[in-house]
Amino acid sequence: MTPFLRKLLGLNWLLLITMLALAIFGVVAIYSATYMHGDSFTADFWRKQANWVVVGFFAFMIASLIDYRWVRWGALPMYLAGIVLLIMTHFMGSRVYGARSWLHLGPINFQPAQLAVVAGIMVLALFLSQFREIHPMLRLLLCAAIAGAPCLLILVQPDLGEVIIWVPVLLALLFVAGLPLRYLICIILIGIAFVPIAIHLGLKPYQQQRITAFTHPDIDKQGAAWAINQSLIAIGSGGWSGKGFKAPNTQIELGFLPATAVHNDYIFSAIGEQWGFVGGMFLIGAFALLLLTCLFVGLLAGDQLGVLLVVGITALIFTHIFQNMGMTISMLPITGVPLPLISYSGSFVLMIMFGLGLVNSVWIHRNVPA
Repeated sequence: MTPFLRKLLGLNWLLLITMLALAIFGVVAIYSATYMHGDSFTADFWRKQANWVVVGFFAFMIASLIDYRWVRWGALPMYLAGIVLLIMTHFMGSRVYGARSWLHLGPINFQPAQLAVVAGIMVLALFLSQFREIHPMLRLLLCAAIAGAPCLLILVQPDLGEVIIWVPVLLALLFVAGLPLRYLICIILIGIAFVPIAIHLGLKPYQQQRITAFTHPDIDKQGAAWAINQSLIAIGSGGWSGKGFKAPNTQIELGFLPATAVHNDYIFSAIGEQWGFVGGMFLIGAFALLLLTCLFVGLLAGDQLGVLLVVGITALIFTHIFQNMGMTISMLPITGVPLPLISYSGSFVLMIMFGLGLVNSVWIHRNVPA
């Protein structure tokens, strides 16, 4: 048996099948949420998403079959490329929903922040695995510098949602890398203390309105709180089994959920209305299976680098899931974070599949000597 065939047969098939099932369901959900717009600008979102899923599948397979230890020389160039693209976005990017976060390079339209996050995880995993003996405070400061550079550039856009994503990812990596618990507790307490200052001094007016709509949803039902209230109505109206695939006279079809965001930010609202509680629970169960599979891979990883890569990617996916679902059911403020593999997000699907490919590579090469 050739080494290539051995690797191919050694794929984590549960991870692959769960990922593809979620991605295919995402295409179906996007179609069901946008089909009624006919030939308008939303009509082809599901086709574009399907194309990105195909590209992402090839990225997953390539990342799976190549030994993940390539990040020792590839992580830093990817990280620097992400920084450069973020700087280009500041000057050349497109403004969407108040943030200059999208970059057009020929026919490709993507968010460099997503590349920067995945590359940042790779660099942090490499750093924490290679410099385990230095003083914890110095490790913490250097990790803060690695994460801080892209965070500042993303905050300038401003894209608060992607910045928030960094916090639990960084904490998870530091915890697994063995940073003393007292340091992590201090970071959390300092972060909590700075929240009111950040809200009043660091956020744009429309972002402050989102916080107000979250804490006081009855203040401006026709304005800032409109979207979240309609999201709750849509999910609640789905009941036990939902109104059905392509159901008529829904919050989606009638336009109460904005057509410009229902296929990405509010895709879980659309799923809740059309597929009901049962559909939502199946979706959450599939995500739980995906995350548990990733954690199982991390448990059996062959070295510290593999463990940290898996933990970083798992934390990234979990944080996106929690943040997206949380904002649609009014557990968290609206931040515009996509639901992994489900929301229409183009390049984000590619980066998530690439990250899961790294996880699969850790599984395939767990018994290969470093």
